[in-house]
Amino acid sequence: MLVVYELMSHFEQTSQFGLSCALALPLQPDSSIDLVRLSQHARRSLDTGCSSITVFGTTGEGASVSLSEREQVLEILSNAVVSLRQQVLGGVAAASIGDAAQQARLLIERDCRGMLLAPPFYFKNVTEEGLYRWFSQLFDKIGTRVRDVFLYHIPSVTQAPLSVDLIGRLKTAFPRLITGVKDSGGDWAYTERLLRTHPDLIILIGDERHLAAGLRLGAQGAISGLANLFPRRLSQLIESKQDDPQVIELVNELLQFPVTPAVKALLAYRLNDPAWLTVRPPLVALTEKEAVRLTDAYRRLIEKKPA
Repeated sequence: MLVVYELMSHFEQTSQFGLSCALALPLQPDSSIDLVRLSQHARRSLDTGCSSITVFGTTGEGASVSLSEREQVLEILSNAVVSLRQQVLGGVAAASIGDAAQQARLLIERDCRGMLLAPPFYFKNVTEEGLYRWFSQLFDKIGTRVRDVFLYHIPSVTQAPLSVDLIGRLKTAFPRLITGVKDSGGDWAYTERLLRTHPDLIILIGDERHLAAGLRLGAQGAISGLANLFPRRLSQLIESKQDDPQVIELVNELLQFPVTPAVKALLAYRLNDPAWLTVRPPLVALTEKEAVRLTDAYRRLIEKKPA
């Protein structure tokens, strides 16, 4: 059966994507979402250098956010005078096709800018053919309104890498759906091949160490966890396409810890708000010693203050 998909893209291939903040998730002590802090942080990110925000991603602990919570988050963002159509992308993270379809439909129904679609993350050592079938069945299940899909390559988390060839196969099969790729693999050889093979896609860099080099080869921007901390500096990096050695060194320091708790520890320091330290199980916050070590590096590298 031939499925004809509607095309209502919110992106122009010739325009620059810019900087999207992979929005961290503020939590109450009972692990419920702190919607007030979330809306404030979203607005702050947009006002200080980000062209958009991405919710329910890896930094936003998206795999732990239920469908009803996703509805609440999108509602509060809309009430905070954030344009879902122009300024909000949403992550889709699920092992089952049915759950992924529900998450995707919510983003489409709320007319969000696009979706960041991760592969299934429970089953390990899956084949490219298996991944191709999973995406194909998902697109058919979502329905004809699916659009603006950014495939999410983050094998350190999903254990399901999206090869350059698989991306090409999906792009050929679903040319009106696949808008781009977020590359969070941290492998420059892969990034370079991706950019050279798929110049017609919007390639977004997730590893800030490779951001400037990727931009020089044709990447159009980033969905960045560090944008929670210093979006204006990253926005300037995107504009200049010049490496920032201090940012590169900070990423190297940060990667010595679990990434999401580490970003939240720096955010708690940056905003002088310890509520940001809270993460949802099975994640755990950095120890006090770890947080001090990381914030000392941040002070030295970004704030230019002695540790």
